[in-house]
Amino acid sequence: MRKFSVRPTLTLRGRKFKGLRGWSGKPTHPPLTDFPVAAYIFGAVLDIVATLGRREPWARDFFRAGTYVFIGGATVSVLAALTGFWDWLRSTEKGTQARRTANTHAWAMMAVTVLALTDIALRLNVYHTRTHPSVAILVLSIVVAALVSVGATFGGSLVFEYGFNVETAGDSPVWHRSETDVMPGDHGD
Repeated sequence: MRKFSVRPTLTLRGRKFKGLRGWSGKPTHPPLTDFPVAAYIFGAVLDIVATLGRREPWARDFFRAGTYVFIGGATVSVLAALTGFWDWLRSTEKGTQARRTANTHAWAMMAVTVLALTDIALRLNVYHTRTHPSVAILVLSIVVAALVSVGATFGGSLVFEYGFNVETAGDSPVWHRSETDVMPGDHGD
């Protein structure tokens, strides 16, 4: 019996293109969110390490690494915000719990973005003079990491609890014993 199925997951053939939202079964927004979430959490960890080792020569490297990680996270978050907005606009109906949850997710992530940009501005202002984050930068980094985790939890609820933008399998042949892969758009008939 075959142990792996690769081609159906990696193909776009048979999938409907939905603009910025991606393709049916392959939305654009979720994978773009992973990087900023991880970046802001790791950035806060790097700041904590730099603060704890503020008298050590390596503290400056951790502080600078945190700066680059925050900048990278903020850059990718612009694309995540665009695709998330398009999902919200095209995929949620006013008055539904899904829309309210999407609104909560969006507002949390917009707050994260504003705080992250503030954090980056403060960092760049002292980049060449400090070896570790100031108290304001450290607190902002920790708040950003906590808030991005909360915002991501709401986004995860949309997908894993509500099935938002998920192509439902129903009684799809992918769940039946078979040696034949079912490609997107095929119905196994």
